[in-house]
Amino acid sequence: MNSPTPAFAFPYGVNQFTTMPWSFEEDLTHYAGLGVEAIELCETKLDDDHDRAKAQLASVAESGLPISSVQPVVRTVFPSETQPGPADRRDRLDHFRRSVELIAPFATDAVFVTNTGPAPDGNLHEAIRQVVTHHRELADIAAGHGVRIALEPLNPVLLNAETAIWTYRQALDVVQEVDRENVGVCLDLWNLWQDPDLVPRLADAPDRLFLLQVSDWRTPRSRMDRRSVGTGDIPVGRLLHAAHDAGYRGPCVLEIFSDNVPDSLYETDLDELLRTNRTALESAWRTG
Repeated sequence: MNSPTPAFAFPYGVNQFTTMPWSFEEDLTHYAGLGVEAIELCETKLDDDHDRAKAQLASVAESGLPISSVQPVVRTVFPSETQPGPADRRDRLDHFRRSVELIAPFATDAVFVTNTGPAPDGNLHEAIRQVVTHHRELADIAAGHGVRIALEPLNPVLLNAETAIWTYRQALDVVQEVDRENVGVCLDLWNLWQDPDLVPRLADAPDRLFLLQVSDWRTPRSRMDRRSVGTGDIPVGRLLHAAHDAGYRGPCVLEIFSDNVPDSLYETDLDELLRTNRTALESAWRTG
């Protein structure tokens, strides 16, 4: 007899940017009450005071929510529009080191997300070379603290602002050149659903897919204009099955940005937002 198909194939995770209006403490209270199964921690929500931040991180464990992934305060190799400082790459590396030293003791085997940032002077070739070097150094830092790195290619709308890579293949090429077991790729469907080679490329190195993020797409009206799953153009179900077929079994993390638009999801009932998206993911999985 065949086993019944699960309602959803992945643990349901939520990135704290999705509930930006809530405080760190409100996130934990609401997530736990809504049955969220993993949290993608956003360092910007931690208190600036080191001791207070450590107490907040300890409270995550007390809530029973595993920290599956982390958005460090400085995650781009090169200065970007949203992360302009510090200017020097070595200083940015030091920021990352401090983030890992703070968070890793509370997040065993968590995935720390990185981006390239825009290529300085438009020199993509040199930028990629430096990204490889940078990620080898990041890998050494992460390995010493029991965590991993996931390089995230971003949508082409963010070229020259936040990224120098915009396809899964480009990210995988970097990861394979870095050649460290703890460095992989972050697949954000909003960023990559228009990549025509995405599905076949997932099978090229299935062990390198470290993180799956979801939301939905409409033609953006700001840099923070993502939609709830099932309300846009992304074939979410098909891509969920592609990730599953490639062997990914980690959390499926809801990551929604919604600001500087007249119908901001941040101004809606955020509890309902999380419930609705879980239901939409289950539906997309069944019908995908």
